[in-house]
Amino acid sequence: MMPTKVVIADDHTLFREGIKRMLSLEKDILVVGEAARGDEVTKLVERTKPDVLLLDLKMPKGDIVQTLLEVKDINPATKVLVLTAFSEDENILNAAKGGARGYVLKGIDFPTLLRAIKTVQGGGTPRTMVKLSASVSIGL
Repeated sequence: MMPTKVVIADDHTLFREGIKRMLSLEKDILVVGEAARGDEVTKLVERTKPDVLLLDLKMPKGDIVQTLLEVKDINPATKVLVLTAFSEDENILNAAKGGARGYVLKGIDFPTLLRAIKTVQGGGTPRTMVKLSASVSIGL
């Protein structure tokens, strides 16, 4: 079985490196790239063709919706899981409309993040659902 290829895009170096270090301990996960700015994400996705993109909701030099649309155009197979520190952010709805499969709060534990990555990679949405509107819901 091929490992799940993951790209981590977050402007906080320590957070990004921590996730990478934890994911590197998993036999079925391979971190294929990291981005610290929004304008780096699409080039990285084009080069690495990840299965899952962990995308910080707010990054310098990037717009979440534009980034999601570009990722979808470049590699439609890439599933996007948004990372955020805030559960009540209007940009979460925009991310859902832009094609994100779900979001996770940065305060979650590692097993929850791992389950969310595997669920999203498999085409699902993380188990706990939050209704954002009548037409859109994304995972928590």
